[in-house]
Amino acid sequence: MHAAVVHSFDAPPRYGTIDTPQPRGPHEVLVDIVAAGLHPRVRSAADGTHYTCDGTLPMVPGIDGVGRTPEGELLYFVAPDGVPGTMAEYAVVDRRRAVPLPADSDPYAVAAAMNPGMSSWVALRRRVPLPPGASVLVLGATGNAGRLAVRIAKHLGAAHVVAAGRDPERLAVLGDTGGADVTVRLTGGEDDDAGLADAAADVDVVVDYLWGRPTEQALRAVLTARADRARPLAWIQIGSVAGPDITLPSAYLRAANVQLVGSGQGSVGVSDILAELPELAEQFTAGTLSADPLQVPLAEVEKAWTAPVPPEQRIVLTPGG
Repeated sequence: MHAAVVHSFDAPPRYGTIDTPQPRGPHEVLVDIVAAGLHPRVRSAADGTHYTCDGTLPMVPGIDGVGRTPEGELLYFVAPDGVPGTMAEYAVVDRRRAVPLPADSDPYAVAAAMNPGMSSWVALRRRVPLPPGASVLVLGATGNAGRLAVRIAKHLGAAHVVAAGRDPERLAVLGDTGGADVTVRLTGGEDDDAGLADAAADVDVVVDYLWGRPTEQALRAVLTARADRARPLAWIQIGSVAGPDITLPSAYLRAANVQLVGSGQGSVGVSDILAELPELAEQFTAGTLSADPLQVPLAEVEKAWTAPVPPEQRIVLTPGG
C-alpha cells in the first residue's frame, strides 16, 4: 500500500510503499483511511523527539484518523500499538479504540479536530475535573489545541475563560467569537506579568500548552497576585511549545496552594482516554465544536510537512487525493 514513510528523523516523511498490515485479533479490522490529521504530536513522533519514541525506523506516522470499514461504517479511531501509523491507504483498527460516526459526519473535520480537542477535554475531565462556574486560563490559546481548549472549557462549565497567547489577530478572534471573556497578549517581555496578574490572578485552573519561559513568567505573575494564596489552583501541563524545562523556585510551592499535574500518554490511562472519545466526537459531529480542515493528498505529504498553514486550519492527509 502507499503510505507516508519516515526514513530519517532529520527529514520529512516521503510518499512510498510498505506492506499492507493485517488484522491480528478478533477486535481488529482493516479500514480504508479517509483522513488522518497532521498534528504536532505526529510531527514530534516523526522527528524522534516525542517522549514515547523508541527510535525505530522506518516508520509510518499518524496516531489517529477516520476510516471506512468493508461494510461502509465510518469510524474515528486511535491507532493500536505495534502497527503502522494512519498516514497510509489502509490501517488496522481495534474496534475497542474506535468510535462509530454518523454517516453524514464530516470525516475531515473530525480527523482535524479530535486530537487537539482531546488534549484539553481529557485534561479537564480526567486529570482536573472542572468545577461548575470555574475560572480558567488557557496559556497558549492561539494554537489549534489552545483555541479549542477555550471553547471546551466553556462547554464543560467554566464561567470565565482567559485566553493568553502571542498572535494578536488570533486573540482578537478568540475575544470576539471564540469564547474567551478576556485575552492577554504574550510578548515575552515584562509587560506579560502585569497583564496576567490583572486578568488571571484568581483563576482556578490553568491549561498550559507552552511551558518554558512563558510558564515561568505566568506562574510568578499569577501566584504572587492572588488575593487568597490558599485558594486552590490546578496547573495542568499539556504541551511544551515554548521549551521542555522551567526553573521553579521552591517558594512558589510553599507560598501558594498550587498543584502541578501533567496530562498526556502515561498520566492518563488508555482506557480513560478511550472512554472520553464518544462524547467528544459527538460534539464535533453535532457542530458544538468545530474545525477547519485543509485537505492534502497523501502523495503530497513531503511538501505538506513544511507548508505554511493558516492559523485556523489543520492539514488532513487524504489517501484518495
